[in-house]
Amino acid sequence: MTELVVEAKDITKMYQMGEIEVHALRGLSVNIKKGEILSIMGPSGSGKSTLMNILGCLDRPTSGEYHLNGESVATLNDDQLAEIRNRGVGFVFQSFNLLPRATALANVELPMRYAVLNGRNRKQVALEALAAVGLEDRVHHRPNELSGGQMQRVAIARALVNNPAIIMADEPTGNLDSKSGDEIMTLLKNLNKERGTTLIIVTHDPEIAGLTNRVISIRDGLIAE
Repeated sequence: MTELVVEAKDITKMYQMGEIEVHALRGLSVNIKKGEILSIMGPSGSGKSTLMNILGCLDRPTSGEYHLNGESVATLNDDQLAEIRNRGVGFVFQSFNLLPRATALANVELPMRYAVLNGRNRKQVALEALAAVGLEDRVHHRPNELSGGQMQRVAIARALVNNPAIIMADEPTGNLDSKSGDEIMTLLKNLNKERGTTLIIVTHDPEIAGLTNRVISIRDGLIAE
């Protein structure tokens, strides 16, 4: 039987904006298998960013059940969510989110500073992650010395270091030219193939979505198809 890494059932999310209740998610359910590459699409305001935040343990649902790697996370407090997030989720953002004054190596080591790893082990794991994304010759470069594609590779290496259950990639090619974007998607697919990493990609781009195993479209807080 294929192992499920994400099991989300009847997820709702409601925000209070003054006197107005905004229902971002309205009882959405989704299961994602280990090793799958899934894309989430939908217009602005559809609820896809809210869903990403909940699946990535950045936020809690108002109601519903969510299991990540078999662990129930829907009702955890902020500290418990932070621990699960650091252990179980890697993030890749459109804007890279790198520390500007830190080297590629230091940026990749960052998530491990919260884990119980000594400095020597951290450095070794970070070097291996940078080699996995083809940047072994750029470890001491700072973000302003790297191209957009190279910065995104650093971000992917950073997402890999704690061996997360899932990698959440939010518009990972959005700030890149088409050639660099293609290279990043090839890299993500190769990492999925080699490591079995589960990838969840939020995108507006039908071409990017077409490269994934499965597409879910969200509209008005529900899966449309």
